[in-house]
Amino acid sequence: MKTRILGNSGLEVSTLGLGCMGLSFGYGPATEKNEAIKLLQKAFDLGVTFFDTAEAYGPFHNEELLGEALAPFRDKVVIATKFGFKNAIPTEGVDSRPEHIIEVVEASLKRLKTDVIDLLYQHRTDPNVPIEDVAGTVKDLIQQGKVKHFGMSEAGVESIRRAHAVQPLTALQSEYSLWWREPEKEILPTLEELGIGFVPFSPLGKGFLTGAINENTQFGENDFRNIVPRFTEENRKANLALVELIQKIATEKNASPAQIALAWLLAQKPWIAPIPGTTKIHRLEENIGAVNVELTAEDLQNIEESASKITITGERYPKLFQERVGK
Repeated sequence: MKTRILGNSGLEVSTLGLGCMGLSFGYGPATEKNEAIKLLQKAFDLGVTFFDTAEAYGPFHNEELLGEALAPFRDKVVIATKFGFKNAIPTEGVDSRPEHIIEVVEASLKRLKTDVIDLLYQHRTDPNVPIEDVAGTVKDLIQQGKVKHFGMSEAGVESIRRAHAVQPLTALQSEYSLWWREPEKEILPTLEELGIGFVPFSPLGKGFLTGAINENTQFGENDFRNIVPRFTEENRKANLALVELIQKIATEKNASPAQIALAWLLAQKPWIAPIPGTTKIHRLEENIGAVNVELTAEDLQNIEESASKITITGERYPKLFQERVGK
């Protein structure tokens, strides 16, 4: 596994991290604990040193899982977690009051079985708390030795600049993939200017870009994709054109569609470290193989030209969640 540095921070992480949410939350029933621990430890054996969690994943179960699974090699991995929701439940709204951040960090440290959080993200911006107060609180936690690095998730350019002026940001985590390219407009240029790393989540389009999903796919009753407009049957059918493009390139490169989608992301900037999630070891191994897939300048140009002719349909979030991003 190769490594990358997130922006100007000096924080070195594996080129591909592991998004751990799906082990506990979001895509149906939680993975059985021993199976989840096996997957997390296998990821480390394969060179993954960057693990992403949040108190909201479960809630709480995901942090506890990582705390147990990563304990044997805690000093060799980077753990990222997040604060920012009332009672750690996204549907209850946001809460980034300084006293709440401090409470969350103390609880997360215990669940993660650690004395320091490597990277602490604000999960979503809070319109009721000035971002300067949020950044100042994290700055204090860094000075106290409880946190090493500060990040934000799904934040807009103005909030990023204001936070960065108080406590330099190490990373922004937001959705980015071949089928969600909005960050290219303002976010990526801003991060490059300020020296902030980028950690794309859902780099495989919540599974869609793997080619394993079509208009006939049935999701489980607790699967978040059931309420995502982009995943209606009609939109899935329309969006398969992008998957077919990726599959064509994958065949030419003797790779899988997932590997092409990840390799494309890695080729965009040297300070991008995607965090694909999975609950299956064979998918984990497949994703990690993307690090060795080389896309030439000609490959990238071909993808660009072909993708520009494809219109992606459907919003990526239901209205309630969409209102919280890009602020």
